[in-house]
Formats: sequence, structure tokens, C-alpha cells
Amino acid sequence: MDMDSASTVVLQALTQATSQDTAVLKPAEEQLRQWETQPGFYSVLLNIFNNHMLDVNVRWLAVLYFKNGIDRYWRRVAPHALSEEEKVSLRAGLITNFNEPVNQIATQIAVLIAKVARLDCPRQWPELIPILLESVKGQDGLQQHRALLTFYHVTKTLASKRLAQDRRLFQDLASGIYSFACSLWSHHTDCFLQQIYARDEAAALSSLERTLLSLKGNSISSNAHLQTTQLHSHTRRLLDFLEYHPCAFIPLIQRSLEFAVSYVFTPAGEGVTFERFIVQCMNLIKMIVKNDAYKPAKNIDDSKPESLEAHKIKTAFFTHPTLTEIGRRLVSHYFLLTEEELAMWEEDPESFGNSTSSDTWPCTEVLFLDIFHNYSQTLTPVLLDMVQNLQGPTSVEDPVQLLMKDAVYNAVGLAAYELFDNVDFDQWFKNQLLGELQVSHHRYKLIRRRVIWLIGQWISVKFKSDLRPLLYEVILSLMQDPDLVVRLLQTVFFFRFRTEQFLPYLESIFGLLFQLLQQVTECDTKMQVLHVISCVIERVNIQIRPYVGCLVQYLPLLWKQSEEHNMLRCAILTTLIHLVQGLGAESKNLYPFLLPVIQLSTDVSQPPHVYLLEDGLELWLVTLENSPAVTPELLRIFQNMSALLELSSENLRTCFQIINAYVYLSATEFLQNYAESLCRSFCDLLKDITNEGQVQVLKVVEIVLKVSPILGAHMFQPLLPAVFRGIMDGERYPVVMSTYLGIMGRVLLQNSSFFSSLLTQMALECGQEMDQLLGSVIEMWVDRMDNITQPERRKLSALALLSLLPSDNSVIQDKFCGIINICVEALHDVMTEDPETGTFKDCMLMSHFEEPKLSDDEEPPTEQDKRKKLLALEDPVHSVSLQQFVYEKLKAQQALMGDQGFGVLMETVDTELVRQLQEFLQGL
Repeated sequence: MDMDSASTVVLQALTQATSQDTAVLKPAEEQLRQWETQPGFYSVLLNIFNNHMLDVNVRWLAVLYFKNGIDRYWRRVAPHALSEEEKVSLRAGLITNFNEPVNQIATQIAVLIAKVARLDCPRQWPELIPILLESVKGQDGLQQHRALLTFYHVTKTLASKRLAQDRRLFQDLASGIYSFACSLWSHHTDCFLQQIYARDEAAALSSLERTLLSLKGNSISSNAHLQTTQLHSHTRRLLDFLEYHPCAFIPLIQRSLEFAVSYVFTPAGEGVTFERFIVQCMNLIKMIVKNDAYKPAKNIDDSKPESLEAHKIKTAFFTHPTLTEIGRRLVSHYFLLTEEELAMWEEDPESFGNSTSSDTWPCTEVLFLDIFHNYSQTLTPVLLDMVQNLQGPTSVEDPVQLLMKDAVYNAVGLAAYELFDNVDFDQWFKNQLLGELQVSHHRYKLIRRRVIWLIGQWISVKFKSDLRPLLYEVILSLMQDPDLVVRLLQTVFFFRFRTEQFLPYLESIFGLLFQLLQQVTECDTKMQVLHVISCVIERVNIQIRPYVGCLVQYLPLLWKQSEEHNMLRCAILTTLIHLVQGLGAESKNLYPFLLPVIQLSTDVSQPPHVYLLEDGLELWLVTLENSPAVTPELLRIFQNMSALLELSSENLRTCFQIINAYVYLSATEFLQNYAESLCRSFCDLLKDITNEGQVQVLKVVEIVLKVSPILGAHMFQPLLPAVFRGIMDGERYPVVMSTYLGIMGRVLLQNSSFFSSLLTQMALECGQEMDQLLGSVIEMWVDRMDNITQPERRKLSALALLSLLPSDNSVIQDKFCGIINICVEALHDVMTEDPETGTFKDCMLMSHFEEPKLSDDEEPPTEQDKRKKLLALEDPVHSVSLQQFVYEKLKAQQALMGDQGFGVLMETVDTELVRQLQEFLQGL
């Protein structure tokens, strides 16, 4: 097919792949996937995304397919790698012109070129950097911008390479382009300043963007020996330099601190209206204060000279008066709520309640914490003095003092860990803070909100246990506060309560939380309250049952209302998970709502699954674990599973747990409905999965055989020859081999007729005699017994091999020694000695099912836990005494062979093994 024809069909497929109709979209995606490895495909894609006349979405998709192709097929050693001839052509085509009109596509092309550069530059692509630099010098504005964009992404990618050889190549490259990048940055900065003075906003914006691009490229390739820089409202460049070259920055520490502190903490900065500039100055101070390269080692003699030099400069700068001024001004100026924030509180309390404190200056809190941590000895008295000046209630007629108290309390909350030894918080709570919470005036809501937040900060640091009931009384009162922001803030406590102290308040507080959930309207707020409700349910577990009726009725309505808000639906799913765990078997009453929710969340053909799948699977699992009995609807949801297994995603483990839960819940019905499709899915999975993944799949088969040995073996018959072959071949991964032997042990012990038919099938396949094959299996089993670490599987192996006795088969008699070897090993694993009588008993035996006695903090057993216990009572591993079984099988073998023949057989066993065996069997 010629290039034009190829372009036409690829263009058609890409166009269909942008369709919203899955019937059109899916076949197109499949066709494109098949073309990925065809010669010439990427040349066609290049032509398509370089054609500016075509639809933007189609071109965008062409770029993405090209980019994905680089990851998969560009390396010479990759399967289906692109030919060197095509790569030469593609590299040339990528840098022919820099005139892409669409910003998003231009960025993707720049990233794409950088990916190729990472693999090919400079050896296979020496012309890339010279062409980029030439294009950057051009007069055409668009071409210059796109070349700069590409230059930035290329240098960023090359700088990220870590091999020593690559680092040397990049250093050579950087030294060659650094001076050019500097002059470029300087040129665009001058243009920007001129355009600002001329009030040409559009041109200034364009120049600023080019300035930033050249600066980014510059900061990546900057020379490590650069010693000085002229500071001129360009703090971003300083920050980059400080981050990447802290040692080279040391001569600039003094001037940088003088510059930044004067603008942020002295009257010199009062006229500065550029908020971003102030933020950058704060970041500069913070990075200098906390930089590890500027701190001496714990043992001063181990310190690097440059670290000592930097520390000396910092110590000389941060004097007591300077630190005091910084500390006071941070709190009294930057921590104050602004007029905008106060207006937002009045007009939109939910949005205000969801925003973080100090929203205008979030970096101030970070700077405050870093400075306080590093200079706590100086700053602690400063902050405590500010607290002392605000003792007692503040007049509601004094808005300035109210704002100041809010700011100071904010600082005390942030510095809780630093102030641990200097504040008697329990006394402060009783003598001051409790009183503040009882001032109900509308204007005092600032302080009520801040005090409750402050207690929330200190409760995990220093708060007496016996004060908690008093706190719960306060919370109960404040959850009925007239102000929504104050009501919302009470929720911080429900992550830290102690269950036994909280229970007397549970009914009241849960009711108020539910009211709050109904009162708020924004998705973010509903999510926040739901998260708290989930936390409460999780902590009190079954004790929540009397109080959840209202929530159970409300959640279906909220689910319906949140159809367009997937993150809120995730919060509902999390709440349902904890609700089902709290309700236990009673959760069956939720099925009319619960099961359609699980169905939608785990259906990969429905768009919401992208957001809901992980929580939906968890909900599905806990629903099964707590289900008292299977229902047709619960069984029907499993139709979603085959598509989930095809995804082979990180959720596979949960999928396997769900399958196990169905097996425990109703093995016969489940297997009759789904085993065939499940077996197909497992066969597909096992072809291309990690060893860990294989073990997870095979464990499911093992559980099926444990629960239903006859039907299970029949249903999963297609999988078992591979297990048999794995054993015969001596599978080299111990965990996989152990699982193989666990499966085969179940078949041999609990479905011997099936084992015989499998042996016949495998003998035909291998062209061996059945007896010969059986001998090889026993030999491999004995040889690899050490691969099995679980005591249950070790006992199972002994029971399974013993089940071959009594036998007059010469092969089995030939392997008798190995069988006894395994039995003695297993007896050592499971037998415990009664110190009084000196006799042994099998510690794995379970005679009856007992309801466990639980302590208050233990969760009750789920319905699935009970099912597993009942199943264990019927499992030979837990119902058959290994000691008794060995004895009976040996007696039967002796009866079959006669005393003399049996004596000869026992002589094949090592005398020490015989002695140990006799010790275990004494008294029988």
C-alpha cells in the first residue's frame, strides 16, 4: 500500500477513534493497536499531526499514538522495533518546522521530541540541539516560542539521565548552550519590561512566557560554578539556583536574606502589591532556613566546611531582634483573616469552611513552622507573650483584637509540638478556652471556630484523658451552633476519639452529624461529613446498629442526587463499606439499594467505573463477607467479573478475594453458574502474569477444591494438567510449587477417582506408564517438600500421600521410604506433647465451633469467618488425626503384605526416622 492510501485508512481509523459512540470507537482502537507494529505507521502519524488542516482531536490522537510508540518500539532491542531507516526519516520530520498553531499539541510534540532525544541524542541525533538554537534565534514569534518549548523539554529530559556517561554528555552540552540561554533570558526580560512600561499587555504576556521558557531551560543547564547573580525581582530564578546548587549559592545567602526579609518583614515592603513576589521571598527565606546543606553535622567535626560557612552566615543574620520581628509580623500581619475571607464566611460559609486557614497566604504557615522549629528557643517566649496579652474574653466590639486573637491561636495550634514543654494545655483548656467556647455572640464565632480547631491540634499532643468527656459535652453543644462553619469544625474530633469514652454520646452526636449531612449543600462538604460518619461507624462497629436507620434511608437519595459528582459517590461507597461491616448479617436489608450500586461501580462498560471501581470492589467484598445467604441478585452481579479479570489491573487481588467469598458463600450454585467462564479467564490470566499473580489465581482453585472437591475438580479440569506438568517439571519458584502441591494434595486426598483419570490423561500425553509417572510425582513431592512452608499444606501432603496406602503396587512400595519421610516431617509440624502424660496429640484438630470471646476493641467475626470455621470442621486437615491416620495406614499395609513382607518394607526406611515415627505412635 502506498503512503497516500495508508494515510487515508489511518486517518479514517483515528477519526473513528475520537467518536463518543463505543460501537465505532472500539473497532477503531483495535485496528490502530494492530497497526502499531507495522512499518511506516509512525511516518503516517507524523504526516497527520503535521497537517494543520485536519481536525484538532484527530491530530491530538495521532501525536499520542506516536508518543506511545516511542516508549514501546523505538529502542533497538525492543520487540517489533522500528527500522533505523524509518527512525532517520522520523527524526528529520520532527524538526523540519516549529509552527504548530495549537498549544496543547505543541506541548505534546515537544515532549515527544524529548523522548526521542533521551534515547538518541547526541549520537544518533547530533543535529537536534543546533537546529533548536537556530530556530530560537529566528524572528518568527510562533516558531521561536515552539522551539523554546521544545528546547526546555529536551534539556529537562537529558538532565534527568543518571548514568555517569550520560551525565558527562549533558555537562558538555550544558556548557555549550548556557551562555546562549542566559542571553536569551536577558533579551526576553528586557522586552517584557519595555512592553510593561508601554502598556502593551498582549506583547508583554508573550515575552513573559518566552522569558519563563528560556529561564527554565537556563536553570536546568546552569553552570555549577556560577558564583553571583544580580537580584532584580527575579526571585524564581534564585529559588531554582538555590534548589539545584545550594553550595554555589552560599555567597548569596546574606544578600538574599537581607533582600527578602526587608520586603516581607519591614516597612520597605508595605507598598509592594505583587502577592506572588512576596510569596517567592518567603519561599527563599524558608529554603535557606531549612536547607540541610546549610546545617552542621551533629558531631561538629564531621561537618563540611561549606556547611559551617553557611551556618555561620545564617547565625549572624538571624539575631534575636530579627527573629522576634519576623515571628511577631508573621502572626500579627500575615495570619490575620482578610476582608475577602470574612466576606466569604458570611456569604458562602460552606466554601469558607472547606478552605484551609490562612488561605490568602498558605506559604506563611509553612514559613512560620520552619522558622519556629529551627529557632524555637527565641520564638517560644515571643509567642507566649502574645498569648499572655490576649488573656480573658475579647470584646465583641473590638474586631481588631478578635482578628489578632484568631491569628495568635492559629500560631499556637500550628506550633503545638514545639510548645509541648512550655504550655500547660489542660489548665489553659479549663481556665481560658472552655470559657471562650461559651461566648455565643455572633461576632465571637471567629474565636469559637479557632478555639475548637486549636483543641483539635493539641488533642493528640497533650490532653488529659479525663478531660475528654467534658470536651464531648462541648462538641455536642457546638454541633448546634448557629454558625455552619463552627458546626463543621467539630468534625475534626471524630478521627481521634476513644471509643469507650465516646459511647455515651454516640446517639446524640451521630444524629447531629446526620443533620449536618442534610444541611450542607456542596459536594466537598458532604464528602467531608460522610468521611467523618464513616470514621465513627468504623470505630464503634456493631454498636452503631441502633442509630443508622436515618442514614440508610437517606443514602439512596444522596446517591441519586450525586449522579454527576463521582468523588461524592466514592465517599458514599466508603460509608457503605463501613456501614455493611457495622451491620453484619443485617446488611441484607440494604440489598435493594446496595446491589445496584455495586453493579454500577464495578461495570467496566459504564464510564463512572473509572472513579468508583476500587471502592466498589471493596464494597462488593464486604457485602459478600457479611452476607448471611446468597440471593439471585447477589449471584447475578458476578457477570461483571470476567471483564474485570481481563483488565489485569492492581485490583486483581480484590477480585480474587471476591471469587473466594462467593465460593465460601454458596459453592455449588456459584460454580454451576460461573465456573466455566471463570476457568477460561484463569487460563488466559496464567499465560501472562507474574509469579505472585499465578499464586493468587491458583489459591482460588485450591479454595474451590477445599470447599467442593468433587464439583471443583470437574469444573476446573482444564487448569489441572498445567498444575500436574508444573510438579513434574520441578517448578523452580518455591511459592508456586507449594501451591501446585496444595492443589494436587486436595485432588489426591479428596477426589481419588479424578486423580486416577488425570494420571491416565497425563501418562498418554507424556507417553509414559501410569505407574512410572506416579513414581516420578511422589519423588518430586518428597524432594520439594521443603518448598511448602504452611503447616496446613504440609499435613495435607502427608495425608494425601498416605491415602495411596495400602497398596501392592511395586512403584508405591518403592517410594514408601519417601512417603514415611514426609509423614514424619508433618508429624513434627503438627504434634504437640502433653507435658503431664508425655503423649502426643495433633494440634490442628478442631472438634467443635466456638463463638470467640471478644475484647471491646476486637471486631466480631463476619459471616464469612463463621463459614470458614464450619468448613474447617469438615476439612481432613482439621478433622483427621495425622497420628491416627499414619497408624491405620501402616496397619493396613502390614495386613496386606504380612508381617515378613512389611518388615522388609520398613527396612527401606532410615532407622532414625523409624525411631521418631514409633515415638509419635506410642500409645496407639
